[in-house]
Amino acid sequence: MSIPNEYLNGLMERVIARDPAEPEFHQAVREVLTSLSPVVDAHPEYITSGVMDSLVEPERIITFRVPWEDDQGVVHINRGYRVQFNSAIGPYKGGLRFHPSVNQGIIKFLGFEQIFKNSLTGLPIGGGKGGSDFDPKGKSDAEVMRFCQSFMAELSKHIGPDTDVPAGDIGVGAREIGFMFGQYKRLRNEFTGTLTGKGLSYGGSLARTEATGFGLCYFTACMLKDAGKSFEGQTVVVSGSGNVATYACQKATEFGAKVVAMSDSNGYIYDKNGIDLDAIKQIKQVERKRIKVYVDTHPEAEYHEGCKGIWTIPCDIALPCATQNELNGDAAKALVANGCFLVAEGANMPCTPDAVDTLKAAGVLFGPAKAANAGGVAVSALEMSQNSMRFFWTFEEVDEHLKQIMTDLYKNASSAAAEYGMPGDLVAGANIAGFLKVANSMLAYGLV
Repeated sequence: MSIPNEYLNGLMERVIARDPAEPEFHQAVREVLTSLSPVVDAHPEYITSGVMDSLVEPERIITFRVPWEDDQGVVHINRGYRVQFNSAIGPYKGGLRFHPSVNQGIIKFLGFEQIFKNSLTGLPIGGGKGGSDFDPKGKSDAEVMRFCQSFMAELSKHIGPDTDVPAGDIGVGAREIGFMFGQYKRLRNEFTGTLTGKGLSYGGSLARTEATGFGLCYFTACMLKDAGKSFEGQTVVVSGSGNVATYACQKATEFGAKVVAMSDSNGYIYDKNGIDLDAIKQIKQVERKRIKVYVDTHPEAEYHEGCKGIWTIPCDIALPCATQNELNGDAAKALVANGCFLVAEGANMPCTPDAVDTLKAAGVLFGPAKAANAGGVAVSALEMSQNSMRFFWTFEEVDEHLKQIMTDLYKNASSAAAEYGMPGDLVAGANIAGFLKVANSMLAYGLV
């Protein structure tokens, strides 16, 4: 698909030619550049100053080997990454992902998205991302600890409270953050807020675990309000069963909706009576089992192998919260055919481009990830603030900050879309609003 602006179209071609084996990164860049065509048409200085070319090239990519020993004494070698993409408005901020699918292209896509997401929060944080192709599933605590300590032995050289502040992502939860923070503290001999998502006993923030899922629902509530609707009485399908999905399910239920389906990487459950969230938390957070055991205690529910079928379940609202490109064009057509009127992305880029086109063409309200799931990084930045003050806020205070951030974020994205002739297009609005703050900062610095 050609980008309307000739220069940006050529820039997209150069991005692909430079790194041809990074399709996720290409996808993310194309979406942003397409949205920015009317902005650079009105402000060519973003091109002539080099801002646009700089924006698609990371400031720094760090790649390193991670040797670790399993419980049988066998040495394994994984690859670690940290992409420090853009620090124009603050220290690099973005999660660490431990998953076999991790490669440089995926980390670049995530880091690129993080630039705009972080900008949209209104907080002074730049964009970065990192991780490894290590898979924590099936590993003992001791094996995960040894891997995390080896990973941090190298990463610690490149991060700091005013330089780069990583957090968690897929495969990196409280256990992994604790192991990495402990190693950082030992190596650097300092107790600083250099990792977020920490445990409450050593500098973590209340409401951080819930933040992305709660924030997704606060953003969705704004979309619904503008459409003259609410969560009350709506049927919701949520993919995934990690923190984002779990707490999106919780908040949607609190808002009066009925969540009828959730999933993991093996399959999905459908409970027409509404998901028993306490059971999900027990299965996934305590027992660390597969979601299929839900039907052992809820015989009225159904379990289906494979994840794609979850989007065939009739619903009013769909919240994809699992992983990138999980909802394709065929799934979008099934949602439309079954009467779904709103899709908001809880995961990073879970909808493929053809899915987004299908949903928008059908008039489905669409909340893009870089706006809708910004709640997690927003509360991570609030954790950084609390660490800097050597202070903490109550759950209610953090949640109120989160709600206000997501409300303001929605308003800014909606306003930007309208200003550039695309009212209601939150994809374009989020890209434009996020871009302007970063680009203007880059302009102020001179040669970028």
